[in-house]
Amino acid sequence: MTEPNKLPPHGVPGHQPAAGGIAARARAAATPQYLAGLNPEQREAVETLDGPVLVLAGAGTGKTRVLTCRIAHILSTGRARPGEILSVTFTNKAAREMKLRLGHMLGQAVEGMPWLGTFHSIGGRILRTHAEMVQLKSNFTVLDVDDQVRLLKQLLQAENIDDKRWPARMLAGLIDGWKNRGLSPAQVPPGEAAVFANGKGGKLYASYQERLKILNAADFGDLLLENIRLFREHPDVLRQYQTRFKFILVDEYQDTNVAQYLWLRLLAQAPSKAGAPPLTSPRLRGEVGAQSAPGEGEPAAQPVSTESTPHPNPLPVKDGEREKTVAPSSPPKNICCVGDDDQSIYGWRGAEVDNILRFEHDFPGAKVIRLERNYRSTGHILAAASHLIAHNEGRLGKTLRTEDVDGEKVTVTGAWDSEEEARAIGEEIEELQRAGHKLNDIAILVRASFQMREFEDRFVTLGLPYRVIGGPRFYERAEIRDALAYLRVINSAADDLAFERIVNVPKRGLGDATVQMLHDHARKRRIPLFEAARAVVETDELKPKARGALRDLLASFDRWRAQREVTTHTELAEIVLDESGYTGMWQKDRSADAAGRLENLKELVRSMEEFENLQGFLEHISLVMDREGGAEDDAVSLMTLHSAKGLEFDNVFLPGWEEGLFPSQRTLDEQGRAGLEEERRLAHVGLTRARRRAKLYFATNRRIHGTWSTTIPSRFLDELPAHNVEITESKGGSGWGGASGYGPSRFDNVESFGSSYTTPGWQRAQANRARGQSGRQGQAGGFNESQSPFSGSRSDTSASRSDTSSRGNGFSRNKRAPMVIEGELIAKSTGTTSEFNLDDRVFHQKFGYGNVVKVDGNKLTIAFEKAGEKKVVDSFVERV
Repeated sequence: MTEPNKLPPHGVPGHQPAAGGIAARARAAATPQYLAGLNPEQREAVETLDGPVLVLAGAGTGKTRVLTCRIAHILSTGRARPGEILSVTFTNKAAREMKLRLGHMLGQAVEGMPWLGTFHSIGGRILRTHAEMVQLKSNFTVLDVDDQVRLLKQLLQAENIDDKRWPARMLAGLIDGWKNRGLSPAQVPPGEAAVFANGKGGKLYASYQERLKILNAADFGDLLLENIRLFREHPDVLRQYQTRFKFILVDEYQDTNVAQYLWLRLLAQAPSKAGAPPLTSPRLRGEVGAQSAPGEGEPAAQPVSTESTPHPNPLPVKDGEREKTVAPSSPPKNICCVGDDDQSIYGWRGAEVDNILRFEHDFPGAKVIRLERNYRSTGHILAAASHLIAHNEGRLGKTLRTEDVDGEKVTVTGAWDSEEEARAIGEEIEELQRAGHKLNDIAILVRASFQMREFEDRFVTLGLPYRVIGGPRFYERAEIRDALAYLRVINSAADDLAFERIVNVPKRGLGDATVQMLHDHARKRRIPLFEAARAVVETDELKPKARGALRDLLASFDRWRAQREVTTHTELAEIVLDESGYTGMWQKDRSADAAGRLENLKELVRSMEEFENLQGFLEHISLVMDREGGAEDDAVSLMTLHSAKGLEFDNVFLPGWEEGLFPSQRTLDEQGRAGLEEERRLAHVGLTRARRRAKLYFATNRRIHGTWSTTIPSRFLDELPAHNVEITESKGGSGWGGASGYGPSRFDNVESFGSSYTTPGWQRAQANRARGQSGRQGQAGGFNESQSPFSGSRSDTSASRSDTSSRGNGFSRNKRAPMVIEGELIAKSTGTTSEFNLDDRVFHQKFGYGNVVKVDGNKLTIAFEKAGEKKVVDSFVERV
């Protein structure tokens, strides 16, 4: 027998633990708990710690879990201490969630992670530590938007620049955009500086930065911009942080802007030797000036100084020049970026999808791990979303899959107009509620905020609780409250709260002192503010300018109340908003949200058409405003698609899939193909919010920019896979029924109303209908069967529709339905004729002389010599 120490050197076979054996089971038992349940791709992303890693995490694939498990793995394996890990998120909510998860995994270890937070919170901490190096003190103040605008107003006044023509808020937006792109005042391209105040934009930016230093203050953009300057001007400080952070982790990398990208790139470099400049020379990544500002079109190459801040080059880089130039001389840092190029939807606020697309160029040898297994949505929803996003060219590519059931197909439903769309969705939600679904599991995601108004009104009618996420409810927006205040004062002169809100909106020179004087007078005499104002203007208590402005306002309200008796409440609202100067105020405003506010005002006027008079409309508003619910209540969630990022619901309704609305025509006009691809990513985000059901809607007619427009379905609908989509019929009423000629309607049989209606209006309608059937049709105020919206004749309905459009208000079923049921509205719309004829010479107290060019009932369109073409009621003019 051979002695043990005499065995041949190659006689011992290799050993691997047998599957299911004691060693294998023991090793599995020793696996950290945080790795349990990870799929192979997730586990690879967690355990790949060395070198640069890009984790492409599709919607619902568990990216937050991967990030937290990766941090836990780094700490558990002893690769770094908590203070040596830089983990960056985009929101404080995400940072809190990550800390909470780490706390559950590791106990108190998370308490020692001082560098887990948002870009700006970490940037602010670094800046306070080295404040003196950027001409600040460590106790500097971070200005909010209001303080920033006030400071800019002071600078505009000092430069004698008209702040009405060049608003401070517009300049604040420009400066914020420049800072998001990492541009200091000296680096702003002259062409961009010229867009404000005839070329003074750059000078004002420089003055603003100087003033901030004097005030020991910084704005939000400085928290990163000054960091970048600090690192570039003080390589020793940069080297300190490069050495400290052994691991860098970044969440939502696809949403980073240029400044965030530059900040990360500086920190992600291997530490350079003392005295050596940082690797980010201006020549490494081209020029910032080549990039467009948020909301602009495709970037065009612009030569700028070699002293400009570095910025990513457009991809691809030819001839390998990029790789040869940027390849670091030392091993790359351990940086892990998690993101999804298919969910980059914030280009309008400066996010650069190119940052994630070029990761492998920035970090040669980077490992790309795709997380494609979705744990949220069913098979049909994922297939539809993946097929849609595959039409984008600027993407790294991945295909979401699920091991869940296929579930229900994505449904596509057409509605006649936006009102029917809201009714149909309301009915579907009620069906889901009756079937036991919670309202908290239901969401409506719209492309534009003005779409919410239809749904809010419908939910109030149905008694469905709802909440608006990411912004105020429609009727709670400032511009809507202002407009309603004007209407409330017209309706009731004693409404002090409404009068006080708009007495100086827009600015009339009636400040707080004037309002206080009115309050004092009203309290002494125990009268409303409006009456107090009427008394005060007859005295000399106010200065002449303020007295004149207040007298004009009171006269306007008197005129509007008189017009209320002879014009419709919708026309009155338009007149009030125009003559008060409120619409003009927003038209002159050049801030980014001014256009949206004007759209909301048009939508407000549009919403009034459903009510018989101003009093009824205001009563409805009081009901809407009264419906307040806590966050814990069961309620439908209503939000824009941008606000829905990161959320998920069992049932998701996606209305408004029409060309011009989605994709947005403004985005297409401003950004071209890049804008189209971002809109498609937004559609992808919307679909992947749904866990069980995704329901798409489009309307054939929608009121956009104040007028009814015939729309066509969105191109995105044709990009969905047919075998994952089901076409369904609208449940919203008569829109696709007999009235429109597209098929039978549940209202086609008028007899189904029976004789249970005994009101005088109904009896008159029935009598008129009987006369019409016996051949006596066409009388003024009579009921004509061929004109009923319940008639099944395509030709008759088309004629009726075109006639409605010719009256200038577009097609509105809400106006036709009462016409039949009550019978009285026909007389109001067709029985009133004007005594004026075409080409009559007339005189108007306000607009002067003119000629009648169109007669519509008692409404005249007059071409005035000085005021141009106006629409007025005939009682306000006299023949000359």
